[in-house]
Amino acid sequence: MMMGEDVEGGSLGSYQDRPRTFPNMRNKAYTPLIFRILMGINVRVLFILLLLSLGMIFYIGASTSGIIVFVFTVCIISFLLSIYLTKWVLAKDEGPPEMAQISDAIRDGAEGFFRTQYGTISKMAMLLALLILCIYLFRSTTAEQEASGVGRSVTAFVTVTSFLLGALCSGAAGYVGMWVSVRANVRVSSAARRSAREALQIAVRSGGFSAMVVVGMAVMGIAILYAIFYVWLGVDSPGSMKVTELPLLLVGYGFGASFVALFAQLGGGIYTKAADVGADLVGKVERGIPEDDPRNPAVIADLVGDNVGDCAARGADLFESIAAEIISAMILGGTMSKRCKIEDPSGFILFPLVVHSFDLVISSIGVLSIRGTRKGSVKSPMEDPMAVLQKGYSITIVLAVLTFGASTRWMLYTEQAPSAWFSFALCGLVGIITAYAFVWISKYYTDYKYEPVRSLALASSTGHGTNIIAGVSLGLESTALPVLIISVAIVSAFWLGQNSGLVDESGKPIGGLFGTAVATMGMLSTAGYVLTMDMFGPIADNAGGIVEMSQQPESVREITDVLDAVGNTTKATTKGFAIGSAALASFLLFSAYMDEVSTFAQEPLTQVDIAIPEVFVGGLLGSMLIFLFSAWACSAVGKTAQEVVNEVRRQFIERPGIMEYKEKPDYGRCVAIVASASLREMIKPGALAIISPMVVGIVFRILGYCTGQPLLGAKVVAAMLMFATVSGILMALFLNTAGGAWDNAKKYIETGVLGGKGSDCHKAAVTGDTVGDPFKDTAGPSLHVLIKMLATITLVMAPIFL
Repeated sequence: MMMGEDVEGGSLGSYQDRPRTFPNMRNKAYTPLIFRILMGINVRVLFILLLLSLGMIFYIGASTSGIIVFVFTVCIISFLLSIYLTKWVLAKDEGPPEMAQISDAIRDGAEGFFRTQYGTISKMAMLLALLILCIYLFRSTTAEQEASGVGRSVTAFVTVTSFLLGALCSGAAGYVGMWVSVRANVRVSSAARRSAREALQIAVRSGGFSAMVVVGMAVMGIAILYAIFYVWLGVDSPGSMKVTELPLLLVGYGFGASFVALFAQLGGGIYTKAADVGADLVGKVERGIPEDDPRNPAVIADLVGDNVGDCAARGADLFESIAAEIISAMILGGTMSKRCKIEDPSGFILFPLVVHSFDLVISSIGVLSIRGTRKGSVKSPMEDPMAVLQKGYSITIVLAVLTFGASTRWMLYTEQAPSAWFSFALCGLVGIITAYAFVWISKYYTDYKYEPVRSLALASSTGHGTNIIAGVSLGLESTALPVLIISVAIVSAFWLGQNSGLVDESGKPIGGLFGTAVATMGMLSTAGYVLTMDMFGPIADNAGGIVEMSQQPESVREITDVLDAVGNTTKATTKGFAIGSAALASFLLFSAYMDEVSTFAQEPLTQVDIAIPEVFVGGLLGSMLIFLFSAWACSAVGKTAQEVVNEVRRQFIERPGIMEYKEKPDYGRCVAIVASASLREMIKPGALAIISPMVVGIVFRILGYCTGQPLLGAKVVAAMLMFATVSGILMALFLNTAGGAWDNAKKYIETGVLGGKGSDCHKAAVTGDTVGDPFKDTAGPSLHVLIKMLATITLVMAPIFL
């Protein structure tokens, strides 16, 4: 992870000689192995291989369903649009040489850490894949699986393959997020010298590229797996598996995505916040120098962290969210179709893929609707960036309502219940409204235009303690509205689905759970645009750092500061959006887990009685897991930040010329500290999340066997999952909102109010921001990934609890 001796020594002369030149920190350009192999192939041969691959994919898709062909077509078009956006962004200039040098240093640090981190994650994924293989080879199978020829070996192979593919695609999604951010940041910085609106447009389109690839990969990966398994297993042919059972084979894909996303979020979050805290505490509080000042030895580590923590990790996170939601909805659609005896269940099973295909279309329109204008030059301040982004989101929301209604009529119409599609369309509308409400609530609590953040800034005027108290109380208060919204959404969607007219053989309505699944799809029907707004944040943050380090005029920094503040809000809204979708998706996965247990146990498991002592203990363990995981994640940031603080202090003491620009800081040393520490510290909380449900399930299974309660292990794990989901949602909402509010309270003071930069009020706000850093970018984002991973792992491991 060391970035070369030239990093530490510096070779470009003194700061007086070249005040705007940054030391060259790059060793050599890095290209992933797969790209090096592809670039070594003749272009014509590569083109032919690409055509053959596409032809094979479409052939398999056509052998499965025309719907799959539609999904493939939309995904490929979205990839072509991503290529266009990439070329458009990369065609922009990188600005003066000093900007390009800083960007190169950030890129080198981000790519180096990414290689090391994902190398570690891949080794752990292989070990877990081996464990899954062993479990599936020796676990029990259902009578239906044996009758269809899908025995233990086939199930084991399919699950492990799905797991590894999900992990690979999640890692690729993370790489895409990081790749674009480290190239877009300097272009946004350069554009800010000319026009604020141009800088905004570049940042949005850069985020749009990443979003289209991430969503497209999630949809394409599941569609390809579904089609391959459909053809390979001869689904729906005599004596073979039924199509309603096929989605259960895809659970491994979601588990692989969750596994990588959790460790990416932990490692990247520890990296970025440890560097940020260390840089702020010594640089801004003790030395009184600006944020991202080139004299701060931790500034490059901080800027690298924005890419590996906010971009790479968030790409993997949203990929996992979409994959988990699609798979859980497909499972519930297949189960409901089977119970209702629907003649052609493919519409209910493939509906989630169609919804997200339209998501790619409408999100692309939303991204392209944000255009550059002559308004907002450096001399003439731009219009509110949040208002511009909100306009694009409003366009996307309107289109989502229209396309979702069309999708339900196309896919969910059935003669058995002619009006059911309309009920499900209303479920989708509930989800869309829920998503919009979450975005608005998060913006209200984290944007300094509104009262909560301004009150928090005012609390800073009376000291550090009152700032912390106000921030904690704001975070606690912010959990109320989202919980009410989620509660209304779940009940409304369940009621609409239950009254859709779909009934089982006994005449009992059974559409409630699928209605909730449709609402979840509605909530994520604009995921592409929401991810675009999220990626906008770290790109704008990095752009501001490059402007500061290259010592551009204050007017340019003012533009990037505004974009950065808006980015803080969009990141907070995205986290709120992700938490809401995680709550609904976990509810669906929990229902799928109950069905899976019932299938293997050959007896119904429809409810879990928490009055049973062992089951109640399982719930307590689930809640404890959330608090312990959060504690370890925050502690990891604190320990690593202490190392950074000590290193920065040491350099300022031993190299007094740094403050006068006479000596160059040792940036590489801080990068090495946070890189090695984050990789080390992410293991413990990650292992806790994976091992806990398995240990609890097996221990209580043994206890249940000894006490004559055969389903005790499965029930205890169900209680653990329920309590962990409830506790995790509340904790994540608190951590994310409090952290975002503290950050923007500081930004609000930096606009010149309450004394402005350097004042005692500002120092108190910096303390609050420092406390909130591990909340909003490490523990909080990791929690909603943890919730979904717990739900997925219990579904995958369900038979070993029986």
